[in-house]
Amino acid sequence: MLRRFVTAAALSLTLATAALAADKPHRVAIQVDQNDPQVMNLALNNATNVLEYYRAKNEDVEVDIVTYGPGLHMLRSDTSPVQDRIKRLRDLAFPSKIQFSACNNTRQGMEKAEGHAISVIPDATIVPSGVVHLMELQEQGWSYIRP
Repeated sequence: MLRRFVTAAALSLTLATAALAADKPHRVAIQVDQNDPQVMNLALNNATNVLEYYRAKNEDVEVDIVTYGPGLHMLRSDTSPVQDRIKRLRDLAFPSKIQFSACNNTRQGMEKAEGHAISVIPDATIVPSGVVHLMELQEQGWSYIRP
């Protein structure tokens, strides 16, 4: 009798844990700190794969691609070699599940060095600090990837 009870309790705990895990949203922050289209395309590939994987499982997922330092060029209106791909990914495939974060500290440094205002692509959101944004996302339980 005790054996059946322990087995039933273990099974119930396993099922409850699996149900809770399925309800938890999946969230990943992807760091881009290099002015390298190959790195950014790898980040976009990673994001697409994650989004498609969880979409197929009918589970919630959020992706934030965070750029800072030389990586900000990937989100600059005047230098981004991937802005068309970003627009397609954001608008057509996953409009509300992906965010592109651009570091304001880096933008201000570039503006000072270049002597003019720097604009980012319309699909990007300015965050005060890319590094701090990554830290805060991780503190909130987001997973972290660096391609």
